[in-house]
Amino acid sequence: MRHDRHSPIGVFDSGVGGLTVLKALIERLPLESTVYLGDTARVPYGTKSGEVVTKYSLANADALLEYGIKVLVVACNTASAVALPALRQALPIPVVGVIAPGASVAAATTKTGKVAVIGTPGTIASGAYQQALASLRSELEVRSQACPLFVPLAEEGWIDGDVPRLVANKYLGEGLLSEGVDTLVLGCTHYPLLKSVIQAVAGPQVTLVDSARATADRVAEVLHERDLVKKERLATERHYLVTDTPNRFIEVGARFLGHSISGARQIDLKLRG
Repeated sequence: MRHDRHSPIGVFDSGVGGLTVLKALIERLPLESTVYLGDTARVPYGTKSGEVVTKYSLANADALLEYGIKVLVVACNTASAVALPALRQALPIPVVGVIAPGASVAAATTKTGKVAVIGTPGTIASGAYQQALASLRSELEVRSQACPLFVPLAEEGWIDGDVPRLVANKYLGEGLLSEGVDTLVLGCTHYPLLKSVIQAVAGPQVTLVDSARATADRVAEVLHERDLVKKERLATERHYLVTDTPNRFIEVGARFLGHSISGARQIDLKLRG
């Protein structure tokens, strides 16, 4: 399908977390139309094999291609860690993940050369952020910590108060941010909702890197490079697709997006092969 400046940006995630990436994209590129797909029937991806995640990612991409998208944003950290090569080989459009942009900002930000990364167990176990940071600056000292409880806290709206602060103290207080760490990568799309609590526990000397914002900046660069930036305010559309019933997505998604979602269409994914 032909795409041009007026074609939408496609974004997929395993669920609602990628809406923080969509929010950053809308703030950075407000004139662009967007199509968001949450594979809510198969969430989470972090517990599944790389082969299965790649299969789901290709199916998500195929569904979004039907909307004539001009760039694909992989808002899922797990899919970004394992499926980008297959997606880039299979698709006729640019593909942007969330890991390389976040790592790039962190590598440019740190003054001490000591960076911490937090994420889901799957993302941390993949080593994707660690490898991306090492490829940019081999001398960096990178520490990592899985923070699985941050995801349900974000989805339930428990983003401030004693409970998230206790959890953040547990994850961040045991050596992760010991002497010299000055940069902390939020390596999960849910974590920006907990940014204020994480910053309070980390302290003012630590700069938080939001991969969602870094990804939006990278998408803007790609569109400029290819002369695909939409410049007119007319006909800006927002579409939301899900693979399970939309009710929970619409309710929880509003927290991540910062405003209500008027509706979402349920679709079936067609797996290749």
